[in-house]
Amino acid sequence: MKSVRFCGTTGLLLLFPLAGCQMQKKSEQVANLHFETGPAWKSEGIWHYPHMDFSYQDTGLAVIDHRRKAGSVTADGEIYDPQGMTASHPFLQLPAVVVVRNLDNGRYVRIRLNDRGPTHRGRLLSVTPRVASLLGMTNEPARVEVIEDVPASRSFAEDLPGGPRVAIDTAPVGDVKSEVLDRPLGSSGQDAQASSSAGNGASSSLMQLPVNVMQGYATGGTLWIELGRFTGRQYAALAAQRGGGTVWSATTPGSGRWLALTGPFASVAEADAALDRAVAVGLTGARIVVR
Repeated sequence: MKSVRFCGTTGLLLLFPLAGCQMQKKSEQVANLHFETGPAWKSEGIWHYPHMDFSYQDTGLAVIDHRRKAGSVTADGEIYDPQGMTASHPFLQLPAVVVVRNLDNGRYVRIRLNDRGPTHRGRLLSVTPRVASLLGMTNEPARVEVIEDVPASRSFAEDLPGGPRVAIDTAPVGDVKSEVLDRPLGSSGQDAQASSSAGNGASSSLMQLPVNVMQGYATGGTLWIELGRFTGRQYAALAAQRGGGTVWSATTPGSGRWLALTGPFASVAEADAALDRAVAVGLTGARIVVR
């Protein structure tokens, strides 16, 4: 049994390869590849507010992306490939690398988020047909856990055009002389030069992630509606009252110490109906989670 760590969270997973890795290869074409957060967008009554989060961990429902055509351009400027290891996400910065685990069978894969979606209310991810096949998904929504690969995601933000580092790079440079007094163990000027070179070349292509699926624990879980996250318990209580739920203390990363939850629900249809009721009473930040 190995300990696998992503974004500061350690999970114990059994590592048994189910499918061999294929050699990495560059995408044949891209269109304006760049770092993206993007504006707020609305889908089926729910607003999504894209933002950077380098400690992201969440649960929800994943579906197969049948709407996008091969060769179309994704939100971060990549060319969509239905056989690629990619997915759409409603608000996380793009591109980002995450590990997705099917909670029902324990299979997990490492993929890149490169587009906005899903458009259906109450869905967390829209994955390519290839990713869905590796995870053992059917046409029914799958319960998944999503954990960000922090170093890989940060490298995109630092190296790609449009990332946060652009503001620093474009600042005026004065006649300043400096001397390095203490160098961290294992660091060198060559490291910085390699990072800069990677950034300069990142605008032309991205490496495709290996097609690989691993086997972890199947933990299952039940469906709930998270009516909202709040910094104060009193606000969570108000949302719980409106949505017919209860107040819980938050145990996962995210803004707010208090959760307003309603559930559990035995099926996706029941959870969807409960989400519809929450949106109808004005709780437009409500979403389906797995606990």
